Amino acid sequence: MRCTWLVVAVLLAGGLVEAAEPPTLIRARTLYNAADYDGAIAAASLAQQTPPTDAANLVLGRAHLERYRLSYDTADLASAREALGRVRTATLNERDQLDLLIGLGQSLFLGDAFGAAAELFDAALDAGAPLPPRDRLMLLDWWASALDREAQSRPLDRRGVAFERIMRRMEQELRDSPGSGPANYWLAVAARGAGDLDRAWSAAVAGWVRANLDPAVSAALRADLDRLVNDALIPERARLRSPRDPQEAVAALHAEWDAVKQDWK
Repeated sequence: MRCTWLVVAVLLAGGLVEAAEPPTLIRARTLYNAADYDGAIAAASLAQQTPPTDAANLVLGRAHLERYRLSYDTADLASAREALGRVRTATLNERDQLDLLIGLGQSLFLGDAFGAAAELFDAALDAGAPLPPRDRLMLLDWWASALDREAQSRPLDRRGVAFERIMRRMEQELRDSPGSGPANYWLAVAARGAGDLDRAWSAAVAGWVRANLDPAVSAALRADLDRLVNDALIPERARLRSPRDPQEAVAALHAEWDAVKQDWK
């Protein structure tokens, strides 16, 4: 299962623009935030000619990452790694340092190094510089997605540790923000991954009910939960209830889930 958060998420790059920054760097940040990645790459390349170059390399690397996510041209991924690898934190402001962690994590994720990516995203989530709420939700989803991918690569009996990590963080996120889309979705996914199908079901129902707490995410969250329940939880719970003939259990579980959706529109 893969939620829609990661598919549509483009994390904001570039830290706070300071007055001392050269115009080419300011333009590179502006173009990046406007999703003009070709323009951002050109402007950041010019900004590299004016020391210090660390912030320019950061924007350059992030722009190549986003262009790779659009085109899957491996040259962009290689260029992103090269640019990010040149960045040193001494001249970066606090937000840029956070964006560097995120960019490095994304470069690892996009190169299928999911466990290492999760470690960097975890550090970024706990960093001192605050992220705007929307950006933090996206980062939370990158982190959970990375751990989920890492868990899927492990033998079945070694996956639980990763899913337990996801559950612990999502439980805390929901205490702080009950309407969080990623937290509601990933709590149900992680409970299923850890083998607790009853809790996964309860988390999915609770997530469906809590979805209306944040109208901005309600439709996407409910679509993700509906796929999770119908494609995974119902057939898996039905096989546990009636191993020899699960069809009756499937019908009953579909009726139960439909009742939840009808009662909590």
